[in-house]
Amino acid sequence: MLQQTQVATVIPYYERFMSSFPTLADLAAADMDTVLEHWSGLGYYARGRNLHKSARVCVERHAGELPQDIDALIALPGIGRSTAGAILSLALGERHPILDGNVKRVLARHAGIDGWPGKAAVLEQLWTRSEAVTPKQRCDAFNQAMMDLGATLCTRSRPACERCPVSDDCAGYASGDPMQYPGKKPKRDTPTRHARMLYVQDDGGAVLLERRPPSGLWGGLYCLPVIVTESGTARDTLGSANSPALSALLEHLDEAEPPLARFEHTFSHFKLVVDVMAVPGSAIGNSVMEPERYVWYKLGELPGGMAAPVMRLLQTLNQNSSGEVL
Repeated sequence: MLQQTQVATVIPYYERFMSSFPTLADLAAADMDTVLEHWSGLGYYARGRNLHKSARVCVERHAGELPQDIDALIALPGIGRSTAGAILSLALGERHPILDGNVKRVLARHAGIDGWPGKAAVLEQLWTRSEAVTPKQRCDAFNQAMMDLGATLCTRSRPACERCPVSDDCAGYASGDPMQYPGKKPKRDTPTRHARMLYVQDDGGAVLLERRPPSGLWGGLYCLPVIVTESGTARDTLGSANSPALSALLEHLDEAEPPLARFEHTFSHFKLVVDVMAVPGSAIGNSVMEPERYVWYKLGELPGGMAAPVMRLLQTLNQNSSGEVL
């Protein structure tokens, strides 16, 4: 959970998650919808899916225990070299170097390693440096201290070098511009993609939700049905095949009507601009809806994980009775 997410945000999610899944066996036995419902709002949902997969691998191949061999750990879904090293050093006191984002920054500044860590050559230098400075004794305390140093003093902007315990021989501090390390990621134009979501409400006020495919954007989460129009042909923009229910809805989509709402959501590699289009619930008619794909939802208990922007949108639409574009 702490990968890509700050501690203050994680704490309530972690406490609820551990209360529901106190052991690997409990997590492995849970269905994916329940796991993703606990993850809703944290983002980067592949982390939750991989955690669930890893728990099942541990039950199936490792007698319900987390393996204590680094190669076996790295083989688990979603666990890389740094995460495996952190687990074994912090939990078991074994000597393994780590290289999370904070540690990369500390090492790059202290040793004066230039270049963007996303480049293989720069990353290899950082791993070599991490291996060289990691002590044989108290490796757990050292790795925790390195992460804390990056999180509290050697921060991305305005580092507190005057309070840093290792500033005396820090190349970045000596340069007068520690923020030049590590190098910045090359800028790229962020493409914009356009899509439409269908807001379908039945007579009882329930809204139609579609479960996304297991992988890809919002993988496994519930969302309003998403489409895009290209060359006059409507299709799902995020990878799911059309269905009889979706086809019926598209037949009743009034292209002339203004969107009910519009929102933007930025992913790591593109920006998605979404128009939310109202479609009457009666449009589905007698169409067959796959029960594993569609649910009718009223604000309340989630049917499973839900994409955070969709959750916010539904809450806003529920409060906004004027029908104006948001």
